[in-house]
Amino acid sequence: MAVVIVTGGTFGLGLSITVELARRGHQVVAFGLAEPQVSSTAQGFDAVRQALADAGCSADILEADVSVAADVQRVVDHAVSRYGAVHGLVNNAAIGPLGTVLTTDEATFTKILDVNVKGTYLASRTVLPHMVRAGGGAIVNIGSGAGYGKPNMAAYAASKGALVALTMAMAYDHFHDHVRVNLAIPGGGGMVTGMSVGRFGGDVDAFVRKAGPGTAAGRPANGRDLANAVAFLLSDEAAAISGTVLDVGCFAHQGGPVPPKP
Repeated sequence: MAVVIVTGGTFGLGLSITVELARRGHQVVAFGLAEPQVSSTAQGFDAVRQALADAGCSADILEADVSVAADVQRVVDHAVSRYGAVHGLVNNAAIGPLGTVLTTDEATFTKILDVNVKGTYLASRTVLPHMVRAGGGAIVNIGSGAGYGKPNMAAYAASKGALVALTMAMAYDHFHDHVRVNLAIPGGGGMVTGMSVGRFGGDVDAFVRKAGPGTAAGRPANGRDLANAVAFLLSDEAAAISGTVLDVGCFAHQGGPVPPKP
């Protein structure tokens, strides 16, 4: 059993990751904010608790802000004091308001970087000493196809592009510590998330009805698809893999998504 911390693990894709890891027998410590964040429909912890109950498993659910160092330290202290170690970290917490550099105000730009980039830095910085002392561990950062540039996503794209570089830098820096660091990119083509639906004003039906190519499976990617990839990257089956981008769905790292079938 591995002890895994999931940032933003209480809603959307993070909820799927939390439940799937717990279902596989990991001791998950998931945290997030109870109040809705900009561009997201996330609210409260009832959904993650119900999903865990439905799956017949459990996890520690904490309220904390990934962009605040003291909050992150409190979560890590909880995990270490209760379970004795941290074997895995999933840096999933993110916000993603739409906008160009002209339509994104300075406060929003700063907030996006604080959550998406600084939050990943803070969580990793706080967890890494425990992993190094224990002889190794695994970190999975959740990226986005926007990290390679997408229209009307200037600040979000900048933050996710930074995660590509940060992931590779961390993989190099901690190679000899046996800490593996990889990036998983959620597939496009209609993956329902708190963020994606939030960009459609919270209207799930409107989001699902939009045109999208789906995946090679013949359907849109979903949260469990991403969670399965994360579980693999955290597992001993991926013991030789670090500094890798794993794209779950629609070639987002190659400028996708795939266009609709003619």
